[in-house]
Formats: sequence, structure tokens, C-alpha cells
Amino acid sequence: MITRFAPSPTGHLHLGHVFAAQVAFERAQENGGEFLLRFEDIDHTRVREEFYDAIEEDLQWLGIHWQQKPWRQRERLPQYADALEILKSQGMVYPCFCSRKEIERELAELANAPQGPEGPLYPGTCRNISATDVSWKMQQREPAWRLDTRKAGQKLTFHDRLHGTIAVDPTLLGDVVLARKDIDTSYHLAVVVDDHAQNISLVTRGEDLLPSTHIHRILQDLLNFEEPDYEHHQLIRDETGERLAKRNRSLSIANLRQKGKSASEVLKMIAD
Repeated sequence: MITRFAPSPTGHLHLGHVFAAQVAFERAQENGGEFLLRFEDIDHTRVREEFYDAIEEDLQWLGIHWQQKPWRQRERLPQYADALEILKSQGMVYPCFCSRKEIERELAELANAPQGPEGPLYPGTCRNISATDVSWKMQQREPAWRLDTRKAGQKLTFHDRLHGTIAVDPTLLGDVVLARKDIDTSYHLAVVVDDHAQNISLVTRGEDLLPSTHIHRILQDLLNFEEPDYEHHQLIRDETGERLAKRNRSLSIANLRQKGKSASEVLKMIAD
């Protein structure tokens, strides 16, 4: 078994991160497997160099260790570009020239805007642009590339250790972006390519990412990647019931360490 923890170096780890890391670490240990650390740092506008070391230091302090040198996604952009080219050759992606404001305006004008688990979905504005218009628009601006979920016809499933076997719904998140205009890839594409490249056999992550797995299974199928097992676990929440975020600085591991908490005390906080 090979598991991974993949934080973004955009801030200090908080208790929610520790819970996710601990689940992945324990599953690998329980099965005599391997635990890997990967940095999801493709969004270079938010990444800070000091947080790479801070994350590694916090994990080691907690007794969570990894077996290989941590990967940095921004060093793997050529691999993501190769995967995107395969999807282009299959006709499974299309260029999108819409700005965020243009999408918001169109959604506001629709009587029944498409909805997903987290709000309105992309309405498909650029899905049927003619080849002539695409060529002209390409000269004006760089497009994003979206997955054409209408073409994901094969019935797929994935297995989650907590939620059972789930049928893939291609429409759940709509035509998601697979390559952003400014970054040339996206979370969805990068994570699928990296999980395959690192032979991840069990993907553990928060239940808030369960909808994303529908997209990931489609991409795995299109790219002829093996299907990992999944465990979408509960989230650590604050006293108001909101899931923890990096804005919860009082519950960051760095802050708890400064207050004199021991590693065992911090781990007990997530166990409770």
C-alpha cells in the first residue's frame, strides 16, 4: 500500500491537516506500506517558500515521516502538459475563453443556472464554439481548457472504504477546468497524474473532496490509469461547526507548539 499527504505550502498546518496526514500515515503503517509527502504548489501566486520547511518540520515533530523526497508539483508541469495533450487528441477537452466575470454575468441571466455541490456550475458557454471562432479567439487571448463531460459516456464507479461503491456522475461538477490560463494545469489533472506516477493505491482525503473523485475517475479512465482505492474521511471542525482553514491560526500547529503543547497532546486533540 502507498498513501500520500499533499498539503499546499500557502500557510501553516492546522489540526485538520494533521488529521488528514495522520490517517494516510496510519493506513500505510497498518499495511506495511509507504507514506509519501507531496506539495500541491501549482498556484504560484499563493505559495510561500518558508512554508515548505514549516510543513515538514511540523510533521516530523508529530512523528509523521515519509520514505521519499517530497514532490513539488510545479516541477512537474511537463507531465501535466503531456496528459492534457492526450485528452486533446481524444477530443475530451475544449478551449474556454470566458473570464470569471463573464461566467458570473451569464449565470445571473439564466433562469435555471446549473448547480453543483458548492454552487453554480459553468454553463457551457464555449462548448460549441466553431473551429473558425476558436482559431480567431486563440489569437486574442490564452484559453483555459475544460473537460467535456458530455462525452464521458462510459459508466464508471469507484470504491470508498467509508461510503461504499459509488457510481460516477459526470455532470456533478460540470465541465471543470483542467488547465488554467495562468498555470497550465489544475488540481484535478495534476493530482490524477501524480497519484498514477507515484503508484498511490489508497487515496485518503477529506469528505469535502468526494465530489472531485467523480472527475478523477473519468480522467483515470481516459488516461488509462489504474484505479486506486479511496477513503474520504470526516473533517475537523471548529466550535461553530465550520471546517478548519488556514485562517484558524489559533489552531495551527506552529501556534500550538509556541503555547507549549506536546506532540502527543496535539494528536490527542484530533483523536477527541
